[in-house]
Amino acid sequence: MAPRTAAADPPRPVSLAAAGLPVRVRRTLERTLALASEELDHGMERMLIEFERELFRLADHARHPGLQSGYMQALHSFRLTRADLLPRFMIEVESMLAGVRSATEPARVPESPDARPSFRNLSLVDESVMDEDTVLREVASRQEGRSTLALHLLGQRFGVLAGAPAFDSRRLPLGPHALCRAIRSTAVALEISHDARLLLYRMFDRHLMTGYPQLLDRINELLADEGILPALTFVPIRNTRPTPVTAPVTAETGEDSPDPAAPSSRSAGGQDRSAGRRPHTAWLGEAPDADAQDSDDDAFAMLQQLLAGRRELIGKLRADSAPGARQQLSTDDLVQTLQGMQALPAASRGNLAEVKRTVLARARQHLGQGSALQPEDNDTFELVGLLYDQIESEIHTDAPTTPLVRELQLPLLRLALRDRGFFLHAAHPARQLLNTIAESAARWSERDELDQALVASLHQAVEEVVSRFDDDPAIFSRANEQLQQQVQLQVRKAETLEKRHVEAAQGKEKLEVARLHAARVLEETVGDQRLPSFIHALLNQAWADVLTLTLLRQGEDSEAWQQQLDATARIVSSCAEDGSPAVPELTGHVEASLGQVGYHADEATVIAQRLTGKIDDSEEDPASHTELAMKLKTRVRLGEDKVREQKPPPPPRTPAEQAHYEQLRVLPFGSWIEFVTNQQGDVVRRRLSWYSRITDNALFVNQRGQRLAEQSLDSLARLMAAGQARLVTAERGRLVDRAWQAAVNALRSFAGRGDPPPTTKAPA
Repeated sequence: MAPRTAAADPPRPVSLAAAGLPVRVRRTLERTLALASEELDHGMERMLIEFERELFRLADHARHPGLQSGYMQALHSFRLTRADLLPRFMIEVESMLAGVRSATEPARVPESPDARPSFRNLSLVDESVMDEDTVLREVASRQEGRSTLALHLLGQRFGVLAGAPAFDSRRLPLGPHALCRAIRSTAVALEISHDARLLLYRMFDRHLMTGYPQLLDRINELLADEGILPALTFVPIRNTRPTPVTAPVTAETGEDSPDPAAPSSRSAGGQDRSAGRRPHTAWLGEAPDADAQDSDDDAFAMLQQLLAGRRELIGKLRADSAPGARQQLSTDDLVQTLQGMQALPAASRGNLAEVKRTVLARARQHLGQGSALQPEDNDTFELVGLLYDQIESEIHTDAPTTPLVRELQLPLLRLALRDRGFFLHAAHPARQLLNTIAESAARWSERDELDQALVASLHQAVEEVVSRFDDDPAIFSRANEQLQQQVQLQVRKAETLEKRHVEAAQGKEKLEVARLHAARVLEETVGDQRLPSFIHALLNQAWADVLTLTLLRQGEDSEAWQQQLDATARIVSSCAEDGSPAVPELTGHVEASLGQVGYHADEATVIAQRLTGKIDDSEEDPASHTELAMKLKTRVRLGEDKVREQKPPPPPRTPAEQAHYEQLRVLPFGSWIEFVTNQQGDVVRRRLSWYSRITDNALFVNQRGQRLAEQSLDSLARLMAAGQARLVTAERGRLVDRAWQAAVNALRSFAGRGDPPPTTKAPA
């Protein structure tokens, strides 16, 4: 039975009213559409405002009038069609919902049976369609990784509505791939330029898809209320056997497997550990996704229990000293005293233990008797102190932004006394602000990677908080919002620079693939025919370059490529021992082709005459033969990498190296990897921007998007197996979150509930 083609599929209905769905299914989908419309409408408005601002900013900062004119033209076209964008987008969304019972797998490019790369439309210039597909595919993959569980549950429920098996994320009507297809269809209909569409897709990812996980959760709740699998849940299968000392490497990240006996998958800081094992792909200082947390009171109570266990253990180690009755200092008085100390230099204040002693001494002078902090305030002091101890161990002491981390200590303490969410929410504005500043001084970041414009913004944000914070948490939100604008500007610069390096690496990959294909064609054409060794060398060098360039410029299905294949067969036939002499037209064709790959006229003439059999080895002067051979040997071939070709083949990989190698080949682009730089354990963080599954080549950039190095996935896997490199996971990606988890684990260890120690060494 022949496979059904796309043309045989029934047309997708435009609206729910025209879909002919059962009454209950239609009613449920209408409620789903109304909910999605409400959520997407707000994000779309923010996206359009930011998109218009960005177009105007790009036009204002354009380097030359032509570029400025292009941005202004895109801005003008957008303003004319802006009102149509949201209706068109929602029409696409409704059409996807209406076609729930006729949804088919999106069309994919067929692959050959031997899985060889296709050379159809292969060229040196990237096409716009491929650019847009790449951008939107990355957006969809990123959102798919953030919402794996919600998409799985939603796919099950839509399968019930469709009366079909569960939907995967690619076919799900409200899945990330569907929304990306909808925004692309809408953007194309607006008739804006290609560059403007790419910018719109970035705004779509940044503003509309930020709340996508929450939208999926609300849709799942709505469908459950409608009676669509109301009891559906997901419980991961846990291994009840004890975890061995050497934990296996997980397929997703290569980190050690979690302890199956752990009491909860959510840590004291509120982070989902299963989500935290994803590769970290954010740039320096970027804000995290909004995190859904448990009750603040419950989570803080658990932290207090851990602190109580710590104090109990420390108390047992101290001599008994029953203090007399002390008056507890109110939170308001404590905050007021700390506010008065804010004017003192950070060096004179000392650490938090010294600040605490100063506060109690001042209270004793004011009240005339010994004072003590309230239990919750005392716990806050200890938590902030533990957090800062961990942060101090993660940053350079002499980094230009390290003093800013210490300047924030008292304002953060005053905030934490009022707002427990600082400890519990990774997306808290004050925590984001602290993380951005701390990461700028992190040990895994080299100093030349820090942009001076960002340093100025960091100083400005800290100065605003220190000078204007008066128990109003909004000042942290404003300072963080302003700082994030500068961070996003740096991220866009880094992404632009990174994209250029990736395009260059992809061009090298195309060239390498074309070289391999040309070599394979030559080998198949020669076959068992016997050729003189020098003719064989000319074919594998000079004529192979001709085939490679033709393949790159014209593609495998072009007429020019077919002509070169025919010429190759005729060359082999004319040079074979029992071959027929070549016609003069072939010599001229070979000579012209060699000129296209950079051969001088005299060299091209001699090589063409040899390849077509017009010069016999026995009749030629041996000196000229040797001279031509030397010229070919010193000539740099198209795409040749002599350093790599001279390296001996690596030894077979061990099982551990093979596991890391297979893991690397499925990592998302943009994952961060830490490399150990010396025997002291110092690390540097590098971004795996791109890798090729064909050539095994990987490209690394730094925090500013600057190209650092290229190496093979094989060598990287060997470094990871040797402990000289490690993947940065989401839970270890942000410095403050990692420091907070280290502090919580220290508290757990005092209470005898510590997490199992990781087998990978944490950075110094």
